[in-house]
Amino acid sequence: MKTTYRATARFVACLLASLVLLLPYLAAAQQTVTLEEAVQLALDRSPQMLQQEQALENAALAERSAWGAFLPSVSASSSGSLRSANILDPNTGQIIGGSSDSYSAGLSGRVDLFRGGSRFVELDRTEADMQVALARRESQRFAVVLTTKNLFFASLRQSDLLDVSRRREEQAEQNLRIVRARSQLGRATISDSLRARLDLVNARQAVLQGETALRGARFALGRQVGESAPVISARPDDLDPSELPLTEAEIMEFAEASAPTVVAAAYLTSAAAASVRAARTGYLPTLSMSTGYNWNNQDRSFTGGSTSWSLGLSVSYPIFNNFQRESSLDRAQFSQRLARLQEDDIRLAARQEADAALYNLRTAQRAIEIAEEASLVAGEDLRVVRERYSVGVATILDILISQSAADQASVDVVTSRYDYVLARAELESILGREL
Repeated sequence: MKTTYRATARFVACLLASLVLLLPYLAAAQQTVTLEEAVQLALDRSPQMLQQEQALENAALAERSAWGAFLPSVSASSSGSLRSANILDPNTGQIIGGSSDSYSAGLSGRVDLFRGGSRFVELDRTEADMQVALARRESQRFAVVLTTKNLFFASLRQSDLLDVSRRREEQAEQNLRIVRARSQLGRATISDSLRARLDLVNARQAVLQGETALRGARFALGRQVGESAPVISARPDDLDPSELPLTEAEIMEFAEASAPTVVAAAYLTSAAAASVRAARTGYLPTLSMSTGYNWNNQDRSFTGGSTSWSLGLSVSYPIFNNFQRESSLDRAQFSQRLARLQEDDIRLAARQEADAALYNLRTAQRAIEIAEEASLVAGEDLRVVRERYSVGVATILDILISQSAADQASVDVVTSRYDYVLARAELESILGREL
């Protein structure tokens, strides 16, 4: 009795220790995030988003530098030197005396009065680059959102498919019980039992595969949101199809005019046009003004000494610079033509992608209706076939065929529902707006 008690106590202690060790993993595996939380976490840790933020900051710095070109440049200088009182005259070779200390300070400034309009052109170009950076950041944001939604709903899809597999396992167990009951009455063959048993084994195998796929999907979502453990997707309140706020014509027009990729391409064309104008300013003169104030003293004192000031106006015009202006202008014009062609192609691509996403959305919506109807029909067929089998009219093969059709119909319902959700998310990503 004592031996049994000690063995039981040892078993309980081992079980408790195992549970304590597994608690961190179990707690991590139970973490649940909503779609909004997953999207925000993914955006916060996305390296691509950080790159776009850096590009936007660089564009802002370039724009500030372009504004700064209109301001004068100011610099200050100061120097001092100490030497011995007696110095060698290099002309006579004699040692002579005299003051050898020197102190000086100066302030100078320069401003470009006219640079052929290049500063205004540069300002236009940096503003266009700023808009390009903004559009690319928005495009990248929707790309991250789309990826996160794919992983989020992939997790939910695998969860629903696992439920289908478990229902299939239950149905297979029920079929096996029916066959065994008929076998006891002598109305079922050995083949019926074997086929029902095989169907149950296959159903259990499908459950194992579904559990593996679900864990993989949850780990993928966890990686997307910055977690090292599986993350569970919180099911949204409503995944049913709903009407789009835009008509087909409005969607096509919006995609061609306002999609983030199109906006970025349009501003790239503007930047290329500004580069052409900047290259043409090389044929115009540059007018600059400079001024300065200097102080020099041989004594260590701010009083006394000598001062001087200057004011200058300069004009520069490159008459010939080895065809550098012509080469720069030719390259800028070629880049502008290329940017225009790329912009036209991106507009057509956005329209094509929006059209494909829209029709995928409508196809998925119609597929939901078909799959739900097929599921009802397959479920009723399975019920009828089972009743027929119970009275000896149908065979176990008829049940297995009907069961397979019902299972596939359930899978199609799950698949079509998430196909619709993802098609809508893809359309939103293309348009760059929520629908």
